[in-house]
Amino acid sequence: MGRVYTLRNGVQMPAVGYGTYKSTDGSDERVIRMALEAGYRLLDTAAFYGNEEQVGKAVRDSGIPRQEIFLTTKVWKTDMGYEKTRKSIQNSLERLQCGYLDLCLLHWPKPDPDFKDWKELDLESWRAMEEACRQGRVRAIGVSNFLPHHLEPLMERADILPAVDQLELHVGYMQEAAVAYCRENGIQVQAWSPLGRQRVMNEPTVVCMAEKYGLTPAQLLLKFLLSQDIAVVPKSSSPERMRENLELPDVRISREDLYFLRCLPQMGWGGEHPDLKK
Repeated sequence: MGRVYTLRNGVQMPAVGYGTYKSTDGSDERVIRMALEAGYRLLDTAAFYGNEEQVGKAVRDSGIPRQEIFLTTKVWKTDMGYEKTRKSIQNSLERLQCGYLDLCLLHWPKPDPDFKDWKELDLESWRAMEEACRQGRVRAIGVSNFLPHHLEPLMERADILPAVDQLELHVGYMQEAAVAYCRENGIQVQAWSPLGRQRVMNEPTVVCMAEKYGLTPAQLLLKFLLSQDIAVVPKSSSPERMRENLELPDVRISREDLYFLRCLPQMGWGGEHPDLKK
């Protein structure tokens, strides 16, 4: 499985996973199989992505034992509330045909930035997640795109605490307050969009530093996050880049350069925020 992080309930999660967002047509089922062939053992999907059937089929067709693959999916924001979340989890299991989920996340803290009763709605959904966890249908539960003020009310009333918070996180958008809160509260941070799109990878200082260490810009950006104990789920449809993103050279980035990357100004933000209209 390679490098792993042990979640608060003892479940081990690969540090590097494969993001399947926008893998929705027949050709992309092949891409997901290629990711498994390249060595990825964590596949990140979601009900919203519309590709759970393809992810499940790729896993079954791979010949890799189910227990060696870590499957993550997410409950979409229109499926919040106890009954809807229960149904969403069941639907995901049926689409994936995988028996159980390794990790299930609430995709967003609010159905809409202006929704007023989101705290109670989050808790209702969380009760359904906890139930699925107790029943063995889900091994670990967590959240996505939750900031400290979204996590606090949930942490105060949850029976099973969130194991993971998946956030947009990359050089140029480090979300320092959210990361610090998660660390203080035993929540493993996982980065979606860890490469920050082309804006970050093409940044001249990033390109220059990558050359200094004999890395690709993507490898530098991933190693930077992993050095902060932040798990990553990069995407690529190229077999060569898939392997490069997974098989990261054993190169130590200097403390000075880590601080340099950490302090770069905001860039590459995807434009989505749970409290702001897009």
